[in-house]
Amino acid sequence: MKALVLGAVTTVLLHITPTVIMVKRQDAVSHLLPGADQFTARELHLSSGDSKKLHDAVGWEPPDGVVTFYVGKHQDQTTGALIFMRVDCQHGPIELAIGFDPRGTIRGVEVTKATVEMKPWIMEALRAGLAESYRGLGLDQAPAGAEKVKPRIGAMPGYMAELIDKGVMHSTAAYRLFYGRR
Repeated sequence: MKALVLGAVTTVLLHITPTVIMVKRQDAVSHLLPGADQFTARELHLSSGDSKKLHDAVGWEPPDGVVTFYVGKHQDQTTGALIFMRVDCQHGPIELAIGFDPRGTIRGVEVTKATVEMKPWIMEALRAGLAESYRGLGLDQAPAGAEKVKPRIGAMPGYMAELIDKGVMHSTAAYRLFYGRR
């Protein structure tokens, strides 16, 4: 019995492969906050009521109760904001960078980290145009990138696209509900 439990634990631990950097964070910041030469991090520590509001909106809340917006400025004018969003699944974590322009429209989405196992699936979804489907998305629009690319990709890349949609949905809800706070 001890060997069976040890084998099961080992299998679970070995299933999640190492994380790889797909896009360096600094490159994502440069790409998603173009023209910015000043950067600040705005950490919002959510109250239990705010966490509930976010959970009610999209079925998610940050595990540590904190949402961090990275704000880019040029000559004291805001050029946009960015959120790094983590999405977990049985294959490991995916980290996204979601950039917003000053009006709150999505400027772009970059996949910054994933596991070795997931990388080829994510790359297939990205090559099919997944990231482009988010550009220009408003805060009141649900991301539907997965539905757009699924006819052209395999099942696992389609699943990765659904996870990325979920991360985009979480970030737009956080932006919509909390970004305006000072």
